Amino acid sequence: MHILSSHTEKTELQLLVRGLVYAPGDASFAAEIAAFNLATRHAPELVLSAVDADDVVAAVRWAAARDMSISVQSTGHGAANAINGGLLISTRLMLELSIDPEEQTARVGAGVRWRDVLKAAARYGLMGLHGSTTDVGVVGYTLGGGLPLLGRKYGFASDHVLAFDLVTPDGVLRRVDAGSDPRLFALLRGGKGNFGIVTAMEFSLFAADELYAGGIFYDGTHAREVLAGFRAWIAHLPAEASASLAFLRLPDMEDVPGFLRGKFVMHLRFAWQGSSDEGARLLAPMRAAAPMLVDGVGPLPFSRVDEIHADPEHPVPVHEGGMLLKDLDAGLEEALLRLAGPESMAPLLLAEIRLMGGALAVPLKGLEPEADCVGGREAALSFFAVGIMAPQIAHLVPAAIEAARSALKPFGTGGTMLNLHGHLTSPELAASAWPEAAHVRLSEAKAELDPKNLFRHGHAILPQAVSGHTAVA
Repeated sequence: MHILSSHTEKTELQLLVRGLVYAPGDASFAAEIAAFNLATRHAPELVLSAVDADDVVAAVRWAAARDMSISVQSTGHGAANAINGGLLISTRLMLELSIDPEEQTARVGAGVRWRDVLKAAARYGLMGLHGSTTDVGVVGYTLGGGLPLLGRKYGFASDHVLAFDLVTPDGVLRRVDAGSDPRLFALLRGGKGNFGIVTAMEFSLFAADELYAGGIFYDGTHAREVLAGFRAWIAHLPAEASASLAFLRLPDMEDVPGFLRGKFVMHLRFAWQGSSDEGARLLAPMRAAAPMLVDGVGPLPFSRVDEIHADPEHPVPVHEGGMLLKDLDAGLEEALLRLAGPESMAPLLLAEIRLMGGALAVPLKGLEPEADCVGGREAALSFFAVGIMAPQIAHLVPAAIEAARSALKPFGTGGTMLNLHGHLTSPELAASAWPEAAHVRLSEAKAELDPKNLFRHGHAILPQAVSGHTAVA
């Protein structure tokens, strides 16, 4: 690994870029490298707060010439593993954003968050395919496939990318689309940050039609009835309707609404783009499944979509992990109740299942399976668990996550969702985020396109032709 000898190299890089370069000990260093997950503490040798693509090009060339590893972060929501060493390029200030209402497309810089896209697109009656929170960065989310809130209707976010502006490991800025470079375009759609740094991205938008959505909370004592009702309900749910169900053990904290504070509850999330009457008819079985503490489902403007999942608004220290499941049958139902039900002692803040299928299961029309690297099309459900790394239980949480994976393994597909994978502990676990054939293509391309394995932090591919580096940094 390259060793930074002095602040001389910081000065060298600063002379090449418009953005500011920070080293450990600088006043703004800690703020610039901070992840949304407070349990993840990055420790790069330098960090560049890039302001444009030219900064990224210069920084990649500079680091590559020194065989210095390169990592990238925008909002820090995907930071499950800490970055140690090398150059971290922060793209949070790259805020280019434009909407083409005629073509129904958006172009965004690498630092743009989904909430900014939704606000800009709403002026034209349009929306983008964001996930459970609009606080995350558009680019990082989409490079991981992107599981949209309305994914069962529209598919993965990466299905609708039109072009990437990519700085490759050789320090060249390229425009990558299906026509100019179909192979690299396919690798980027679901391949995460293995082949360089995306400085901008163009993608399709959709009509922001009427949305009937929100959440229902049930007392956790009714977990069995709620889960049984959910299993029966999703068997007949239209492919265009999205749903998920979470076991929640909420802390006694001021940020938690009073009626939920310190309680174990079940949280049903529902989203239907269509008439309120039809949405209410679809949801009726779950409204009757068990007594409701709060029924928060109804007509919902897109400006309030974050209320559906109610993800944390502020950084928190967590450990998390996920996997893909084959089906919700009676055996899985019992396993989930043992894992996270009323009698469970597992230190888990959240254990959820999200309904897959619908358009998520359908490959892009007219394209071969090699058109992307997204995993999860074969799954019926995505499972995700989170534990807060509070001092009194921090030593128990990682083991609880692994125990959950182990307990649900008989019901799993063997794969994971890239953006919901959680902490990486081995190259084998990291590889499970991709279908086997896609992983082979990614590994071969990684060795060819990044021969020095410069981009080896985070959810990285281990190049077949590279030895001496680890894919888990």
